[in-house]
Amino acid sequence: MQLFKTRPTIKQLQLLVWVSVFLLLFFSYLPMDGAAESAIYASVTTSFYAIMIYGNIQVLYPLFYQKGKYVWYVLLVILFVAATGVLRGYTTLFLYNTFFAKTPEEISLKAIINYVSGGVLIYMMSLIFRIALEYFKLKQQTEEIIIQKSQAELNLLKSQVQPHFLFNTLNNIYYEAYREAPRTAALIERLSDIMRYFVDESPKDDVAIGTEVQFIENYIALEKIRIRHEVVVFFEKNFNSDLRIPPMLLMTFVENIFKHGIDKSSEQNLIGISLVQQDGYLFFKTNNAIHTEMAGKRTTGFGIVNLTKRLTMLYGSNFDLKIDKSNNTFAAYLKIPIA
Repeated sequence: MQLFKTRPTIKQLQLLVWVSVFLLLFFSYLPMDGAAESAIYASVTTSFYAIMIYGNIQVLYPLFYQKGKYVWYVLLVILFVAATGVLRGYTTLFLYNTFFAKTPEEISLKAIINYVSGGVLIYMMSLIFRIALEYFKLKQQTEEIIIQKSQAELNLLKSQVQPHFLFNTLNNIYYEAYREAPRTAALIERLSDIMRYFVDESPKDDVAIGTEVQFIENYIALEKIRIRHEVVVFFEKNFNSDLRIPPMLLMTFVENIFKHGIDKSSEQNLIGISLVQQDGYLFFKTNNAIHTEMAGKRTTGFGIVNLTKRLTMLYGSNFDLKIDKSNNTFAAYLKIPIA
């Protein structure tokens, strides 16, 4: 028969321990003292055991020992054990004289010493009790992490059903469009590649730099559809094909260009992008003209702020990010180390 229908919590396990201690004490007193007296003595003893154990692991240990106040901790433990032992002795004697003794008795020094000595043993048990609690907490946290990981993997599998259905649908549309409108078909293919990147590549810690560049080029091609006049993009690329970088790291600059750096009424939209690997670093630069109507509106926005936070998490202080607005040109510069 199971005591708990589900996996017991730490509090339930502690309750089970204290019930077991009470029963053990009760049945050990029972042959000599009877049921009522045994129940009272077992209750008092269990209560003082709990006071000593939780007093140490909840108060003295975290407030003094863990904060490096070792001398204070030792002194307070000695005082706490002695005071608890004396109080337990007088409490037990008071209950005995009040309810069970035919003639009142006085507590002896030997009895006090025995109670304090027993308190030392309980103090030692409190250290084991604390270790046991930490073990069960760690074990419970580990199990919760495993459950969350399994649930996340299940949710990921579920979430991939609809995107893959959409990819297949886009492929069918692509083949149909290819016969009548090859340019439209090419754009559909780029859209499919972008969506596949978001699903398959962006959750990874790093991606091939060629994949990242292809994603940027697909994005640029789709953005050009919205602009009436031609947008000229000069994209300089010079890097090793086996290089891997964190996903979506370069996209913020390119996205900002099309959000803030394009004049849809102008026929002279020029964009410069450079991605160069050199001397153990990757250099990424973008520049575009600042149009008159956008000059007062453009700000760095949350994209750059979030990018800075992410770069700090990835590289600490070993990166360089600069934004320059001069000579009617908006330029962004990023330098990151590569393995």
